[in-house]
Order: sequence, then C-alpha cells, then structure tokens
Amino acid sequence: MGPCTERQAPVHITGALLAATAPAQLLPARQLMAFTLASHITLVPLGVALPLITLIMHRRGLRHNDPVALLLARRWSAVMAVQFAVGVVTGTVLSFEFGLLWPGLMGKWGAVFGLGFGVEAWAFFLEAVLIAVYLYGWRRLKPRTHFLLGLPLPAAALLGAFGILAANAWMNTPGGFTLDAQGKPVDVDVRKALFTPMLGPQYWHFIVAMLVTAGYVVAGVYAVGWLRGRRDRYHRLGFTVPFTLAAVLTPVQFLLGDSLARSVFHEQPVKFAATEIVWRTDTHVPEYIFGRLHPDGHVSGGIKIPQLDSMLAGFTPGTKVTGLTSVPADARPTATQATLAHWAFDLMVGIGSLLVLLALWFAWSRLRHRRLPASPWFFRGAACAGVASVVAVECGWITAEVGRQPWIVYGHMRIAEAVTPTRALTLWIMFGLVLLVYVFIFGSLLAVLLKMRTRWRVADEPTGAARDEEPERDTPYGPRSRVPAGPHRDGDG
Repeated sequence: MGPCTERQAPVHITGALLAATAPAQLLPARQLMAFTLASHITLVPLGVALPLITLIMHRRGLRHNDPVALLLARRWSAVMAVQFAVGVVTGTVLSFEFGLLWPGLMGKWGAVFGLGFGVEAWAFFLEAVLIAVYLYGWRRLKPRTHFLLGLPLPAAALLGAFGILAANAWMNTPGGFTLDAQGKPVDVDVRKALFTPMLGPQYWHFIVAMLVTAGYVVAGVYAVGWLRGRRDRYHRLGFTVPFTLAAVLTPVQFLLGDSLARSVFHEQPVKFAATEIVWRTDTHVPEYIFGRLHPDGHVSGGIKIPQLDSMLAGFTPGTKVTGLTSVPADARPTATQATLAHWAFDLMVGIGSLLVLLALWFAWSRLRHRRLPASPWFFRGAACAGVASVVAVECGWITAEVGRQPWIVYGHMRIAEAVTPTRALTLWIMFGLVLLVYVFIFGSLLAVLLKMRTRWRVADEPTGAARDEEPERDTPYGPRSRVPAGPHRDGDG
C-alpha cells in the first residue's frame, strides 16, 4: 500500500478542521472516562467469575468431605466480598460519569438503551444480598442449604454483565428506534434495543474472557507459592481447580474471539478496517502483525503476511475488505487511533496464543502423567498468566472502544456532540481528584488482601510463631471458635 497523493491534501485539511473544532473539554473528558474504565475493568474478572470458581471448590469440598477445599472456598468468598465492595465504588463512579461527562448521550439516547444500565443496577443489588447471605452462612447454615443459597451468585454476576454489555453493544450497533423529523429517537422497541446484532458475540466473548482471566489470576497466586516451596495439598488444590477451568476455556475463547472479529467485519466494517489497518477497500488484503498506519495510508514496520486478512475475514483470498477511506475522514478513526487499536488487538491475540500453549502443556501433563507439570518454567508461566490475562482484557477494551472512534453511538452521534459543556480546567481538576481517590481505593484493596493473606498464613503455621495473632481454627460450619496456635494446620489434607 503506497501513498495516496491525490487524497493527501483533503485528508490533512479535514484532520486540521476536526482538531480545530473539537471542544476543549473533549480531551479531559475522554481521559477521565478512559482512566476510570481501565481501572474498573481490572476488578471485573473476579467480580464476574470468582463466584463460580468459589462454588466449584465449595461443591468439591462437600462432595468429597474435603476440609481443604472448603477452607479454600471460604477464603475465596472473603476475597470475593472485598473485591465486590471496591467494585461497587468504581462502578458507581462510572455511572455518574455517564451523566456528568456525556449529557448529550444520555439526554438523547438514554430512553433507548438505558434499560441495560437498569438491569445491571438490579443485578448489582441482588449480587450484594447474595454475597452477604453466602458469607453469613459459613458458620450458621447447614452445608447443603448454604451451598444452595450460593448457587444464584454466578447467575447474578452474569445478569449484571448482560446489562452493561447490552448497553455497550447497542452503542456499537444501535437499533430498536426510528428518528422523527427533528432527528430524535421515537417508537422505541425495547427488545430490539437490548438484543442488538453485536450482543451475542460480544457477551459470550466477554464472559469466557472473565472466566479465563479469573482462573489464571487465582491460580497464579498458588503458582507463586509453589515456586516458593509451598507444595502441600492446600496450594496444589488451590492451583489446580481454577487453572483447569481457565485451561479448558482458553481455546474456546480463541474461537469466540475469532467469531466476534468476523461479526465486527460484517456489522462494523470501518471498525474492522481500523483494527486491521486496512486503508483501501480491496480483495487479497494482507495481514499486518503490528506495523504502523500513516495518514497517507501506507504501513511501516510490522510483519506483512500476504492475503491473510481477506482469508481470515471470509475464508478466501478474494474476500473484499472495506477500507478506512470508504468513509469521510471525520467518520473514521485517525491513523494514530487505528494503529493503537491494531496494536492492542495484536497484543491480545498474542497473549491468547501463549495461553493456549500453556493450557496444552497442562493438558498434556495431566492426561499423560496424571499429575501437574514438574517443570518450574510451567509454574513461572502460570504465575505470569494472571497478569497477562488482565493485560489482554485491557487490550480488548482498547480495541473495542478506540476502533469505533469518533462515534459514541455508531453512525448517529459523535463523541464531540455528547461531551459536557463544563470547562476543560474543571475536568482536569476532577481527573486529578479521581486519580488520587483511586490510588487510595486500590491501595486500600491491596493492603486488605495482603493483611488477609498474612492472617491466613499465620493460621496455617504449624508452630504458631505469632501467638499474639490468635489465628482462628477455620471450621467451615458451626460456631466460630478461636484457639491458640498449635500443631493444627488448617491447610493440610
């Protein structure tokens, strides 16, 4: 793809006009929203998937009368509650930001797609009640009753994810309304507004991503313990159950990601062009692994694989791929935004490919030798997999949101049309305050989790070196009791 000299002048002129007419408050509003979303999304995997992982371990403990499994489930439920409390705070901030930063969006379109936010709010409330009941029941309810009361927890988490993803999918493929003579949405069809063409592919890709990420994050904690010499049954079981779930779903997620990309190709062709840095509409389009798109349309750097993009999109080299120049410059991502979306997408796919290899290593060892892999390199990889999965989730969000620029409602409203009239300086000050608050919130979360880890480690010490801590005897059911530290080791099977 060489320079397009004849189109160069109008492209630069349009870009300059867009930069000159963009409201000053647009940049701080976008930066603030991006920061709070990127921060909140690090909590989402555990919020969506940890209830299911905990209940799987809980079921194992009840079925096999396994105190180690019950101990792990009980401790994970405590982490689940702490994480949920922080998620409530960051999620509430995001809810306020939709109204404060983007009044044009909510004022014009809220009646069309706002039901998704309502579903998410009710699911959030239901999940809070269920978590409280589940925590309360560990020492006060019969085992079977307690487990059955916990079963709705994953469903509540999935319902909350459905609500927010229904709203996001609508913003990508808006529907369920008609426009009157003044351009206002009327005749809203709630069913069509909720169940848009992108909802199915986006929802299942997201849910499986959360399960995979949470599985690797939880297993990574015990992989670190394994590398540090803690190889008792407590750490082995704490690693194996969540890692098995993540490993089984990793190749499934790879297929779902491919299906989602193909849905974007059909439903949002310009967004697909940005993700794949395709400049002109053509067949036999090459695939670039990384690489940088320039404003004149040529790509520098990266690895070019001839015809692969057309083959991935339509299974044949003759598949026509829509290019960025198929729409005016003010209706598509800039070259820089397209490059950012493309790099995020490639990094996400690269991490996913490495996780597939790690999952295959795990499966080979389990099926062939009936045990965990013996190599420390496997556990080093497993320890890194949790962090890598979170990075992949962030990359997926960047791909989805940056790739649809400049639209906040795809094809109907640009981001600049929805932004608040508040002064830019005020928004920058707000950004600074939110940054400080989030540093405190996430610092407090880390401190609480480290305190919990220290307490549990003291409770598991056979010598009871820190007797002033009075570690509790973690009986899963029955009255709470506290005993001096002694030879008992809660984590041993």
